[in-house]
Amino acid sequence: MAENRLRNFKNKGKDSNELRRRRTDVTIELRKTKRDDQILKRRNITSDQSISPLKENNSQKPTVSQLPLPTIEEYLKSNDDKLMFEAAQISRKMLSKQRNPPIREFIESGLVPKFVVLLDRSDNPSIQFEAAWVLTNIASGSSDETKVVVDSGGVAKFVKLLSSPHAQVCEQAVWALGNIAGDGPMLRNFVITCGALSPLLGLIQSGMNVQFLRNVTWTLSNLCRNKNPPPEKDAVIQILPALAHLINHQDKEVLSDTCWGLSYLTDGTNDRIQLVIDSGILPSLVNLLGHPEVNVVTPTLRAVGNIVTGTDEQTQLVVQCNALFYFKNLLTHSKASIVKEATWAISNVTAGPKEQIQAVINAGLVPLIINVLKGGAKADFKSQKEAVWAITNFTSGSTADQINFLVDCGVIEPMCKLLDAKDTKTVLVLLDGFNHILLSASKINSPMMDKVCKQMEEHDGLDLIEKLQTHENTEVYNRALAIIDRYFSEEQDSDIDIAPQATNQAYQFGTPQDVAFEGFHF
Repeated sequence: MAENRLRNFKNKGKDSNELRRRRTDVTIELRKTKRDDQILKRRNITSDQSISPLKENNSQKPTVSQLPLPTIEEYLKSNDDKLMFEAAQISRKMLSKQRNPPIREFIESGLVPKFVVLLDRSDNPSIQFEAAWVLTNIASGSSDETKVVVDSGGVAKFVKLLSSPHAQVCEQAVWALGNIAGDGPMLRNFVITCGALSPLLGLIQSGMNVQFLRNVTWTLSNLCRNKNPPPEKDAVIQILPALAHLINHQDKEVLSDTCWGLSYLTDGTNDRIQLVIDSGILPSLVNLLGHPEVNVVTPTLRAVGNIVTGTDEQTQLVVQCNALFYFKNLLTHSKASIVKEATWAISNVTAGPKEQIQAVINAGLVPLIINVLKGGAKADFKSQKEAVWAITNFTSGSTADQINFLVDCGVIEPMCKLLDAKDTKTVLVLLDGFNHILLSASKINSPMMDKVCKQMEEHDGLDLIEKLQTHENTEVYNRALAIIDRYFSEEQDSDIDIAPQATNQAYQFGTPQDVAFEGFHF
């Protein structure tokens, strides 16, 4: 993300699409999904493991909590349904342990293919259910462990069970497929190729209970997950109407996983973003920015933030849905990660044309962005870095009046204070912003220039920029030197053209020392 944005030292006239930042590996820390945000895989752990969920008074109920693996294998090989059920249910309980379930031991004992065979026991749904549960928990393990279930033929059988007349067997199949799809793009695509989508989507309209719907939605979100490569376009087109339906549900878990799915689908090319927009889901998505549950707001903000990394037209649609209205609360949120994500999203709006910058002004967000820049509220340094981008993007495409407004809101002081940051990229972007402000002020009038220079001097900005001339990074040195020579040197030549001249490499300034604002290089 930062490399794309730092390719050249930005000045007025730069393409706004070039200024927008996607979620690339460079700053993956900003938007990395923690395990507690949305879990890739889940084990099914019940609080009452002595009763089969299919038959509360099951006469086949085992009386022991575990068996040696050789005994389990022996029971599974028998033709006695009672023994097979006992082996399956005890295995399920063993694999439902909160800590250190014996997944590897079951695999090494060669039991997985035997449980996969039991998925065909439509004549005995209790055995079928227990076997599905066992395999679900094995598939919740590592990639290698999940692959054992797949290589044993589990996916095709689970897809078939999506049409089971027994709801709990069907639900367990949904869960298992979610674990398999959540492993990564290869298995996700394999689940789709095996025909899981149509029956899975059909379940949404079947009037299931809310817990079942939560599992279906979670599995659906895993089928949207991973972008290297992303899901096939045809699959996305098939999934989006279901997400458009689910986003109007009242259950917060359903909403959360629906929005996680949308965040994955929008984390890609502009064409993929457009698919989501064309589904008509955007107004409902934007409205969820105001949801009271942080577990809903987090993926919603991620999805909206991804959309505004798109074209000016795509960003404008977000603005027209009154998304900026919600950012007053988001930029002052009690959770630091929300502040960070919100600031990142706004930085991609301020990367747009002056009309979108004006929309940010009109929404009353500039003082809040500056507060984040100061480290106020819950803003940490990661949030401050995003605010630096938001401000510098603002200065890149704004009018002189808009920059004057920014200065009057007090942006110079926090910009100056961050000049001694240890993060080189942040310093480079700050120097970019100072250059834009000074360049604009120099073109307006002397009072404006005097105001900016005075504030920079009052808040030690000039001293810090002078110190940056000894910075170990050549890019920082060059930019600091150019700003001093251009705007603060006592030997300024009044005949020097203030406007930067475009070269093949970047924008350059004809300073007395011929110091250029070259492109950023990392």
